[in-house]
Amino acid sequence: MKKIFGFGSRKGESPLGSLTSRQRTGVGVRPETGNRVTLGPGYHIRDKDLGKIHKAASVGNVRKVQRILLLRLNGLNDRDRMNRTALHLACASSHSEVVTLLADQKCQLNLCDSKNRTALIKAVQCQEEECATILLERGADPNIMDIDGNTALHCAVAAQNMDIAAKLLLYKADTEARNKV
Repeated sequence: MKKIFGFGSRKGESPLGSLTSRQRTGVGVRPETGNRVTLGPGYHIRDKDLGKIHKAASVGNVRKVQRILLLRLNGLNDRDRMNRTALHLACASSHSEVVTLLADQKCQLNLCDSKNRTALIKAVQCQEEECATILLERGADPNIMDIDGNTALHCAVAAQNMDIAAKLLLYKADTEARNKV
C-alpha cells in the first residue's frame, strides 16, 4: 500500500524533531509540508534548495556560519535556487547576530533575490527593525526596487511601520519613488 500522509519521519520519530524550537512554536517561521518552511512574508524554504551557509543563517547559528566561512565551504554571497543569500534568510528570520556577522565580513548588501528584493526589503517586509538598522548603518541602498517597483519605504508604509519608515527616511529613502501599482 502506498504511503499517502508521510511527514518525512521514521517510526518513533517526531515529524517536528528536525525543527528548531523557534520553528516549533511558530515564532517567525512555521512548518508547512514535508521539509518546507515559510520565513516571514513570502519565503518558502526547502532544505534541498539551500547551501550549508543558508541553512545555518536561516536558523541563526552564528558559530556554524563562522565555521562555514572559515573553512570556505560556502562563499559569503552564495545564492540558493531562489537567488537568496544567507543575508536574505537571516533578515527574514530575525537573526540580527548573523546579519551583523555577514555585514562585518563585507558581504554584498544589495544583492537581489528572484523577485529583485534586497535583504533590506526583506527585513522591512518581515518587520525586522534591528536587521534593517544594521543594513542601513552599513550602507544598504534603501531605494532599490523589487519586481513590482516597491522600495523598502513602500513596504514599511504598507505595513504601517512608521518607526522603520522614519529610519529609512534618515538614510535618504526616496519619497518620490513610484511603484507599478
